[in-house]
Amino acid sequence: MRADRLISIVMLLQSRGKLTTQTLAQELEVSRRTILRDIEALSMAGIPIYTDGGHGGGVALDENYRTTLTGLSEAEVQALFVASNNSLLQEIGLGEAEQTTRRKLTAALPAMYQPSVEHIRQRIYIDPLWWWHDANPLPFWEELQQAVYEDCCIQVIYENYGGAVSERILEPYSLVAKSSNWYLVARQVNGETGELRIFRVTRLQKLNLLEIHFRRDPHFDLVTYWREHLDQFISAFSEYECTLRIRPERLNWVRWLVPGRNTLLEEDAEGWLTVRLQLDNEELAKMLVFGLGAAGQVVEPATLKEHVQGACRRLLDHMAVAQHGERVEKAP
Repeated sequence: MRADRLISIVMLLQSRGKLTTQTLAQELEVSRRTILRDIEALSMAGIPIYTDGGHGGGVALDENYRTTLTGLSEAEVQALFVASNNSLLQEIGLGEAEQTTRRKLTAALPAMYQPSVEHIRQRIYIDPLWWWHDANPLPFWEELQQAVYEDCCIQVIYENYGGAVSERILEPYSLVAKSSNWYLVARQVNGETGELRIFRVTRLQKLNLLEIHFRRDPHFDLVTYWREHLDQFISAFSEYECTLRIRPERLNWVRWLVPGRNTLLEEDAEGWLTVRLQLDNEELAKMLVFGLGAAGQVVEPATLKEHVQGACRRLLDHMAVAQHGERVEKAP
């Protein structure tokens, strides 16, 4: 509806400052001509909106103009107050601020929408945390937040997913929470090409806050970067591929353990399912095979089958020693 779009234009200009008509058109998914008509309508309605032409021009509101929480639809009110877990905000020190903001928004709402707040809170709850979320504080969390907020370089000791440890100097751009895990978007400035990369915060073994400030790329947008690099990031941590035969009753367990990283290929005449898996490394593949027990078989690679068999022999030998106090001859 046009009324909703007019309000959206005012809110965008109020929150972001001057914007081009092309940017407004893209944000609201309408034509530039439609935006020009909307700007004219807002001006005629008394909204202090003005346009500048030429290079660096755009549309803006008078700097002293501020609108209030009016014109919200019921759906927009519900979207604001859907009950959510604020544990992630607690971790970055904004939990209390989030609760205070909700109380202020509730008090500012028109009386006709007050019942909607409690109605939606009791019907939808969004919990972004994984089932077994680690409640322990993240390593170097305060220093890491300070570095991101103040654009300070950091010197870190980092262990990658393969176990390799290295020392790096980073320009920390942003922190991102994904399924209870925090990731650091940063640019490495020693020995690298200078491209932004993604680092898992729990793999930081040491962090020193340096008295060196860096200049952020003015064109960097966190949401755009994360969306564009998400698939690439996932594939980088799913480089190990294997194929297993499993019993049908264990398929849901496999899908629960590695969601989104399993592909069902076929079901054979004996009822076994062939599944291809993309995992971080061979260690996780071996853990999965051991978890399946007699309900799983390794199809490929051959090295995985050999390493599982070798681990079984070593485990049996170890258990025999622990039980009888003497070493037994290993199976061939």
